Amino acid sequence: MILEDVLDFLNSNPPFQFLDAAILKNIAGQMSMDYYPMDTVILKQNGPPSEALRLIKKGGVKVSIRSEDGEEVVMDYKGEGDTFGFLSLIGNDKQKTTVITIDDTICYTINREMVLKLLETSPAFAEYFMSYLSRYVDRTYREMQNKGLFYGSSERFLFSTPVGDIASDAITVDEEMSIQEAAQIMVKHKITSLIITDKRNLPVGIVTDKDLREKVIAKGRNIAEPVKNITTLSLIRVDANDSCFEAILKMIKYNIHHMPVLKDGELKGIMTNHDLMLLQGTSPLSFVNDIENQQTIEGLSSVSKRTNNLIGLLLKEGAKISNLSKIITEINDRLVRKVIELAEWQYGQPPVPYCWVVFGSEGRKEQTFKTDQDNAIIYSNSSAREEASEAERYFPVFTSFVKNSLLKIGFPSCPADYMASNPQWCQPLQAWEGYFSNWISTPTPGAVLKSLIFFDFRALYGKISLFEELRAHYMSLLTLNRIFLGHMAGTILRNTAPIGFFKSFVVEKGGEHKDEIDMKLKGTTPLVDAVRLFSLEAGIKDTSTIERIHALKPKHPIVKEFADEIEHAFEFLMLLRLHHQYEQIKEGGVADNFINPNRLSNLEKKTLKEVFHLITKLQEHIKEDYKGFIS
Repeated sequence: MILEDVLDFLNSNPPFQFLDAAILKNIAGQMSMDYYPMDTVILKQNGPPSEALRLIKKGGVKVSIRSEDGEEVVMDYKGEGDTFGFLSLIGNDKQKTTVITIDDTICYTINREMVLKLLETSPAFAEYFMSYLSRYVDRTYREMQNKGLFYGSSERFLFSTPVGDIASDAITVDEEMSIQEAAQIMVKHKITSLIITDKRNLPVGIVTDKDLREKVIAKGRNIAEPVKNITTLSLIRVDANDSCFEAILKMIKYNIHHMPVLKDGELKGIMTNHDLMLLQGTSPLSFVNDIENQQTIEGLSSVSKRTNNLIGLLLKEGAKISNLSKIITEINDRLVRKVIELAEWQYGQPPVPYCWVVFGSEGRKEQTFKTDQDNAIIYSNSSAREEASEAERYFPVFTSFVKNSLLKIGFPSCPADYMASNPQWCQPLQAWEGYFSNWISTPTPGAVLKSLIFFDFRALYGKISLFEELRAHYMSLLTLNRIFLGHMAGTILRNTAPIGFFKSFVVEKGGEHKDEIDMKLKGTTPLVDAVRLFSLEAGIKDTSTIERIHALKPKHPIVKEFADEIEHAFEFLMLLRLHHQYEQIKEGGVADNFINPNRLSNLEKKTLKEVFHLITKLQEHIKEDYKGFIS
């Protein structure tokens, strides 16, 4: 290469044009130049990561991704002056896309070491890739998002996801604890690192499984020694609000795989290379793509059957329950939408606009492996008799098709028939407004029960404004009717936590589930009910329990006091149910929510008792608040 030509080219293209002459000369002196004939695969999807940043001098490349069924989706074309391979290089994980030349192409190649050095020493270089690539990812994947795909989500999340959202909980131990005890704690919690604290309970270092291998086992160290003797004292930290991209840069720079996460100066958790791999690697990519491509119910059924394997994999990988719930909800939502689209294709467009709504666990985005159909239709009011009659003829056939199709792909019917196929729950907006007006003004036990179900409404498909209008209607009624909320409080207080006077579990006394506890009815439901009540009091529109807790924290006195405990309790119960159901499915059984507490570990039993005591505490607060309304 002629040095002057290289410098001229670098000076003409970002981010190199922002660097000073000395740095550019150093880069140019270490770069190489490669020639790729047309149709050469430079980087291959699922292949090894890029070992260099490539800058196109002449020619061009196509960037694409291919699904499991072989469909290629073109993400971008790059030409002279463009770079590629950066995300793969810094992530050091398997390549997510295929990059192939569309013409005879010449590239300048900058090795990984030089790129990492520039990121560390040249703010302009780092800022360019932080800002430009963030916009680039959003732009190139927007089309796919509009198609309903998850393609590229891992790279985009690198820029948009705060570290605090995916950090694992940190386990801390005192520095005087023995090496053996520390190792036993790591085994017990199935973790690869511990934060070591001093007498003031401040973090002073970290011990990883690597330290145990290299400093203890390899050297024959006495395991009775205090753990502080093998602690890595130089703690590299990251703030909870920093992006995962920034965390990756620190890990690369210092060659570490574990990093404490701080929030407001206090330890919030720990970020591991494993967490970042989960963010980048495992996604419901193929499922969502397959769903969008199916044109038959049989095809959707085939895709749906594979969902359990994905959730099982994420459970094994230690994914957070909040992330698992989002993935389950996303896949199930898309399955339902696709069924509705197929129904519209078969029966034609409906005579009036409508909104397909879901409620129950589906409405709260809290589905597990066992998910019943809980849905309804709100359709537009019509003054024309002929149009109204046509709607009454159309929707029964339409909803029957959806119900039976969902059955085929794995969604059981609601035992209580709370489904759009039931004419009672397929009504015009004015009828729905009448329902809620009657329930709230005349809070009979049946009315309150229906309200508990339908207050978790969520719009899934169609004319969303119909749902929003109905929600505004019943929310306005609630602000004027504390008597109704009192009746709701009385109803939810009847479902008490299964814990006895002597802190023993109250289990089923006989029958199929003898010695077991229904973890949905007696565990998550009381928490969901309490949080829903608090949300209705405060006018919160969110339906997800976790989202409701976050919205209530600054507004509601009870939630403000117990917010973290409620959230942790809810996530623990959900995770317990998911693991239990996955094991049942794996063994060929039918998923349920009944768990024998005696089969839990001591730690799980202790945590479960604390959760039940928290439920009791919340219900005591509710009872006190509504003592004038509860008989």
